Amino acid sequence: MAAFGSLSTRLTETLAKLRTKGKLSAADVDGTVREIRRALLDADVALDVVKSFTAAVRERALGAEVSEALNPAQQVVQIVNDELVGILGGESRRLDLAKQPPTVIMLAGLQGAGKTTLAGKLAKHLAGQGHTPLLVASDLQRPNAVTQLQVVGGQAGVPVFAPEPGNGVGDPVRVARDGVAEAKRKQHDIVIVDTAGRLGVDADMMRQAADIRRAVQPDEVLFVIDAMIGQDAVATAKAFQEGVDFTGVVLTKLDGDARGGAALSIRGMTGKPILFASTGESLDDFEPFHPDRMASRILDLGDILTLIEQAQKAFDEDEALRMAEAIATDGFTLEDFLKQMQQLRKAGNFKQMLGMLPGGKGMRQAIDSFDERELVRTEAIIQSMTPQERKQSKLLNGSRRLRIARGAGVTVTDVNQLVARFEQAAKMMKTVAKGGVPNMPGMGPMPAGMRPPKKGAKPQAKQQRRSGNPAKREEPAIEAAQGSAFGRPKPEGAFGDLSGADQEALQRMLGNR
Repeated sequence: MAAFGSLSTRLTETLAKLRTKGKLSAADVDGTVREIRRALLDADVALDVVKSFTAAVRERALGAEVSEALNPAQQVVQIVNDELVGILGGESRRLDLAKQPPTVIMLAGLQGAGKTTLAGKLAKHLAGQGHTPLLVASDLQRPNAVTQLQVVGGQAGVPVFAPEPGNGVGDPVRVARDGVAEAKRKQHDIVIVDTAGRLGVDADMMRQAADIRRAVQPDEVLFVIDAMIGQDAVATAKAFQEGVDFTGVVLTKLDGDARGGAALSIRGMTGKPILFASTGESLDDFEPFHPDRMASRILDLGDILTLIEQAQKAFDEDEALRMAEAIATDGFTLEDFLKQMQQLRKAGNFKQMLGMLPGGKGMRQAIDSFDERELVRTEAIIQSMTPQERKQSKLLNGSRRLRIARGAGVTVTDVNQLVARFEQAAKMMKTVAKGGVPNMPGMGPMPAGMRPPKKGAKPQAKQQRRSGNPAKREEPAIEAAQGSAFGRPKPEGAFGDLSGADQEALQRMLGNR
């Protein structure tokens, strides 16, 4: 999401200025729209897209839905979110699979856009859904392109059809045609054809791509474009639309520090949907593109559904059920804690996952400073314990902790801190397992009505309570940053900022863990 970093910051700061106003005047709306226009132009969004977007926002913001709203500022945020979803494509679209396999997917784009790596990511993604993809090496121009595809295919666990060495040798059209025939013979249900690119749009590249398209009659032609391409995005997309007539778009390098305008321009200028996004270097840093979720990320409203989906991929259902029983019955051990750490690392980029939480911008400094090597050190400490110590943490006296610290190459203080974190996590998850919602650092205190009552305690009238979390009391700035952004009321529960459906989904995920 770094590709939208600057745009996201500008938009959230602009909209946050409205939250102090109980009523919005026409001047307030015009000032906000001007700031939005500048932010979009600075992000390299195409001028025509900027004009239509800001005109739609202004018209709706000056209409009855805002003037009659109880919270006008929040209503404007909703309008901006709706319009962002619109220019990003409205609804997400899946691949159009052939009724009679194999489904043929052709990749096209400029050299350097990441087509070959993207081919491996797409193949691994589809294999994970139960498909049997075959990669076809039809990029015979770029040096070592065939070798790279073979390496990527090996990493993805997907076979590669590469009868020619490449490096200028071989007929790419014949390779593509033979690749589809090979897939039929070996009963692969999907063929992904990697084609050649150039440093710039030229007639030879377009002619070759068009010839391959005619030869294999693909069900999908995916235009792969670098999200950092900037102002050239629209011109490049139009050239490929005329030369190859692609059916969908894949954005790569969304983790870069570019302005991100390509994603907001291509859909509006070509009418073609964005199907996938590549968000990192790993083959697992790949996800279907959801316009509504991306709009929420840009406006710092969070992307809980994607967060849950990533977590669910990493967590084994049977193990989760066993662990849930252990948590509910005080049987949660350091061994279980270790398994959770390992599954958390499998879930993907931890910083990216934290950034999907609502108000993630308010935690940006803390997220950026988080060292994922801390998870490795945690594993090393627990693995230095005996099986008995992992099952009964109360056995960890001073001499045992000193031995563990030496074995893991850390200090005794590190061991003490880990044990304290484990005990806190065990209490928190036990509360969740029993249907409650615990205090979660950085996500606001749990309301009194949701805390489990103490034994023998008498009912009390509702009153303001001081948080029992020391970090919460000492860091009001973080709380403020995540509190009432855009004029929203502060969450009354740990997940108060989320919709009802998202709250239920997140609660299920935590319960299963």
